[in-house]
Amino acid sequence: MEKLARKQVQKLTPYLSARRIGGTGDVWLNANESPFDNEYKTDFSRLNRYSECQPKALIEAYAAYAGVKPEQTLTSRGADEGIELLIRAFCEPGEDAILYCPPTYGMYSISAETIGVERKTVPLTADWQLDLEGIAQNLDSVKLVFVCSPNNPTGNLVKREDIVSLLEMTKGKAIVVMDEAYIDFCPEASTVDLLAEYPNLAILRTLSKAFALAGLRCGFTLANEELINVLLKVIAPYPVPIPVAEIATQALSEAGLARAKYQVLDLNANRAYLQVGLSMIQGLEIFEGWGNYLLVKFPDGDAIFKAAWDNGIILRNSPIDNCVRISIGSRDECEKTLGFIRNYYN
Repeated sequence: MEKLARKQVQKLTPYLSARRIGGTGDVWLNANESPFDNEYKTDFSRLNRYSECQPKALIEAYAAYAGVKPEQTLTSRGADEGIELLIRAFCEPGEDAILYCPPTYGMYSISAETIGVERKTVPLTADWQLDLEGIAQNLDSVKLVFVCSPNNPTGNLVKREDIVSLLEMTKGKAIVVMDEAYIDFCPEASTVDLLAEYPNLAILRTLSKAFALAGLRCGFTLANEELINVLLKVIAPYPVPIPVAEIATQALSEAGLARAKYQVLDLNANRAYLQVGLSMIQGLEIFEGWGNYLLVKFPDGDAIFKAAWDNGIILRNSPIDNCVRISIGSRDECEKTLGFIRNYYN
């Protein structure tokens, strides 16, 4: 069967998600999940019927939350499907390319490679900002430029003026895809207001993080109507199951939004607690983060990662030398993790 697979797939190394990596323990801070397990009610009726392609109530609810029009909103199976839809819709395999700026989220590369689309990289600068000059020199054949802000795994925000410069640079040539999976933790940094000026802007969102619905797999793409209509040509006929639409709509209700706001405040407080606590341990470098995670540089990143793993504290190894990404969990989880790291270095 391996020999029958497409050549790109034969060579492909799959994205190693937190669940694929595994682990055992009682502190899970490796997947940027929320620690809140909120309750929802659905009667599971009408399951004998297909769902709407784009459930009206869900689209209207998220559009209102995001501050855009319903026709500027598309829902999909997580933001990951949004990445794939954009590449399938706008890139010719074997001809076009995407561009992204490592270190960043790995699925941009995996989705492009799976489809047979060239991948160009322009690494972030030393302070993890866009290398605009490097990007400008590598835009030939590029249809999509992926930018993650807050960036995963570094946690930093990309400068707004650089995003605007990138949008100007790519006008009429390429689409800038802003991955805002973590923007709910710092909504003031969103680029959603730029949609009015830039038709070449698309924004990825998700309910997985701030809304504590990682298991629901519900994401969104925000863009101008013309771009959304292109994506509707290639999306699956029934991408959002009926229970998913019902639960997501409840999460976006007035009560659901109030709860999410409260929980975001709680997680931001826990992030600050963990950041201050870790900064008091000699030899560590803690990078300022704006999502629900922190990137920490240790003297021996692989060793501390394994030691925590062996003690049931599951963190996320990073491709950045000696860096480990720590999701922000409950206060109890943060206290246990901080206590373990303190003891490890004492």
